[in-house]
Amino acid sequence: MTKHVHGGDVYRHKDCLDFSANLNPLGTPESVKQAIIGSLDHIVQYPQVGCDLLREKIAEYEGVKKEEIVCGNGAAEVIFTLCRAVKPKKALLPAPTFAEYGQALESTDCKLEYYMLTENEGFVLGESYLDILHKGLDMAFLCNPNNPTGMLIPHRLLKRILEKCRKLGILLVVDECFLDFVKEPEEYSLKRSLSGFNNLFILKAFTKRYAMAGVRLGYGLCSNRKLMEKMELHVQPWNVSTMAQAAGIQALTETKYVEEGRQLVFRESQWLKNEMTRIGYKVFPSEANYIFFKGPEELYEFCLRKRILIRDCSNYPGLTKGFYRIAVKRHEENVKLIQVLEGGILWQKQ
Repeated sequence: MTKHVHGGDVYRHKDCLDFSANLNPLGTPESVKQAIIGSLDHIVQYPQVGCDLLREKIAEYEGVKKEEIVCGNGAAEVIFTLCRAVKPKKALLPAPTFAEYGQALESTDCKLEYYMLTENEGFVLGESYLDILHKGLDMAFLCNPNNPTGMLIPHRLLKRILEKCRKLGILLVVDECFLDFVKEPEEYSLKRSLSGFNNLFILKAFTKRYAMAGVRLGYGLCSNRKLMEKMELHVQPWNVSTMAQAAGIQALTETKYVEEGRQLVFRESQWLKNEMTRIGYKVFPSEANYIFFKGPEELYEFCLRKRILIRDCSNYPGLTKGFYRIAVKRHEENVKLIQVLEGGILWQKQ
C-alpha cells in the first residue's frame, strides 16, 4: 500500500515553523472562521446534498455554469471520485508531480505511464509531451503550475495538448490549484476551453487560496454532463460538511484578502530566491507560492533540528535525495528560514 506522505505534518513535528505546506501566508481570513462558528447552530442537520448554494457562488466566482461544478471533501476527494467514475485502464502522469493522481489511479487498478521531467531541462514540460500521447490512454493528468517544481505550462502548449487529447479520446485533467499565486492566472487557465471541450476536467481548491487546509473543500469544473452524472453516482452522500460549505461561501467574498496574499507572495518569493541563490543553493524559477530547490542531502534533518519544517521531495517519482520545496511565508518567518538555510550550507562545508 502506498503511504501518504505530504507537507504540513505539524502533528509529529510540534513547535516547528512549517514551510512544508503551501498556503496563503496571510492565514485563514477571520470572516471564514466566524462563518464556521456560525454554522455550528446547524450541525444537528445533515449538510445540503449537492452544495447548491456553494456551487452558485463558485459559478459566479469562476465565470462558469453551476452545472459544470462538482464539490468535494478537498481536491483529493474529487480526484478519487473522478477516477472511480472513469475507471481508466491506462493513464499518463508527469514525474515528478502531486502524489494523489497516481494513488487515485492505482486505486482503480489503472496502469500508469510517465513523462519524465528532468533536471537538465529545468523540470519543464516541453513539446515532446505531445509525442507520447497515444490512443491507448484513457486519462492524462497535468498540474499547472506543477507541484513540487512550480513550473508553468504555457497556454499555447496546453491548448495543443487538449486538442490532441480530444482527437485521441483522452480525458485531460488539469490541476489549477496553485494558479491563484501566479502573476497572470487567466493567461494560463484552461477555463475558457471548458464549454468547447468535453474531455477537459479542471481541479481547484479553497485550501491554498484561503489557507483552510483543515476544512477540506475542493471542486472540479467540467462541461461533460455524462461524466458529472457518473461522478455523482460514485461520491458518498453528504461528502461536504455544513462547516465546509459555510466556510467556502464566505471565503469567496474575500477578494481583497486574496490579492494581498498574492502581492505578498510575489515580493517574498523574489526575496527568498535572491537570498537562497546568494547562499549557494540551486533555485529553480518556481512560479507559485512555493520554491523548489536543491541542497545538501541531510538538509531536511538539519532544518528539523533547528525547528524548521521543509518538504523533502525525495519521495516524488523522478526525484532523489537533495530536492526540497519551501512555502513562501511572511517576511519575518522567511528571514528565520534564510538564517537556518545559511547554516545548512556552512554545516555541509565543514
